[in-house]
Amino acid sequence: MRGVDWRQGMIAARDGAPIGVQSFGAGPGIVVIPGNNRRAHHYEGLARGLAGAHTVHVIERRGRGVSGPRGTSYSVETEVDDVLAVMEDTGAQMVFGHSYGGLVALHVGLRQPLDALVVYEPAVSIDGSFDASWLSTFTEQLDAGHRTAAMETFLKGTGLVPFKATPLLWAIAFLMLHGSGGRETRDLMPTTPAEIGEIARLDSDGSRYAAIASRTLLLGGEKSPAYLTGVLPRLASILPGAEYSILPDLDHNAPDENAPDVVAQQIRRVIVRAERSQLEHDVRIVDRRVPTHRD
Repeated sequence: MRGVDWRQGMIAARDGAPIGVQSFGAGPGIVVIPGNNRRAHHYEGLARGLAGAHTVHVIERRGRGVSGPRGTSYSVETEVDDVLAVMEDTGAQMVFGHSYGGLVALHVGLRQPLDALVVYEPAVSIDGSFDASWLSTFTEQLDAGHRTAAMETFLKGTGLVPFKATPLLWAIAFLMLHGSGGRETRDLMPTTPAEIGEIARLDSDGSRYAAIASRTLLLGGEKSPAYLTGVLPRLASILPGAEYSILPDLDHNAPDENAPDVVAQQIRRVIVRAERSQLEHDVRIVDRRVPTHRD
């Protein structure tokens, strides 16, 4: 990454599995949790936008790169344990999560308070808002080795591309699997069923997230599917310290591909506000402790 000194590290997760972490920059730490079908390197642009003032730690989630396998008892809590291990190792107290990584980030916030919590279109299902009815077809196609058909099912089910015609979706799926980066995409596809399964399993009325005590910023893109942005105002009404923002002209892949600088700017904004709030809190404490002298 131009202008940023990458440092590849490895930490031991709480169950002993190796977890790869790419760190860069200097300053207060922030942990970045990649989304579904994403690897740490996809967030280089976002890291560049943050690294001037922060040390950015991008997790290589399980089943990817040098990190260990998921194992048979995988759940969102497995990912949360890994994030907490990275936070403990690095001292970072801020978290950003994208898509499925955003769901993980929210559950990190349920486990412990954070200095700042930012998520971009977290894969949260509230009252069935996330339609996972396509998952069984996707899994069957993937298991049968029909990867292009499986990717077409994924694109159609998630609505992440603005097309619905089968021939066009098939062509896009084929290019994703056989064009630049196709091998990596093919390697990541087997991670999808468990992650979509977790989204469906955790469907609820959203009230569990009221226990998140951290200052939280919920971000979405104007061009993203409505089911991804529609949960943001609902979450903002549930989380006691949350606000949400729908960013114009952005889509679901803004953090990793299309507008990382814009997303980084939003992250910096909430971090600065959190730091200012903490400073004001500390000043009030000092003021109360300083004795007053009367003539």
